[in-house]
Amino acid sequence: MLSILEAAGWPSWFLLACSVIALAIIFERSWALRSHAVTPSDLLPRVLDQFKSRGMNSEVIERLAQSCPLGRVLAAGLMNAQSSREIMKESIEDAGRAVMVELERYLTTLGTIATISPLLGLFGTVVGMIVIFRTQGPAGTNPAELAHGISIALYNTAFGLIVAVPSMVFYRHFRARVNSLIVEMEQQAVKLVEIVHGHRQG
Repeated sequence: MLSILEAAGWPSWFLLACSVIALAIIFERSWALRSHAVTPSDLLPRVLDQFKSRGMNSEVIERLAQSCPLGRVLAAGLMNAQSSREIMKESIEDAGRAVMVELERYLTTLGTIATISPLLGLFGTVVGMIVIFRTQGPAGTNPAELAHGISIALYNTAFGLIVAVPSMVFYRHFRARVNSLIVEMEQQAVKLVEIVHGHRQG
């Protein structure tokens, strides 16, 4: 691997850094966006059972808010359960926007890496072409320099695509995953509001 990086020249170090960052984000978001970690399926039934049987005090609501992203959204609504339906919905929407920002953390960076990696590969290609042209001189062509220039050009083009394609795939996947989780949280939050205000049976 080190020999390949040496053949690709110094422009490949930018792509190596991008690949390390992209991998770190992919692993972190894969762990953070698990369904049972963001929207546990049994959370709303447990919350409703607690609300109907024993009520919700500030300590219980605080624990709920710290449990998971869905818990934070539901806790925001329960803090305003005694207010009107509209105020309860507004508090849930505010919490939902904050949760969405948290779920989308690092995705802009991943999308940026997917976008700039081919450009960094093209930059390496240009550097390789400069090295190739530099080998042309009155004394003829230096085969070693020519081969080095070709290596820089081809390796960086390949590295740029190798980094960009998976980064774009995972960026799209995570964006779709976040949208799906947000919709699920909205549905559960609406159900909570309707049950609390007597418009729906639990």
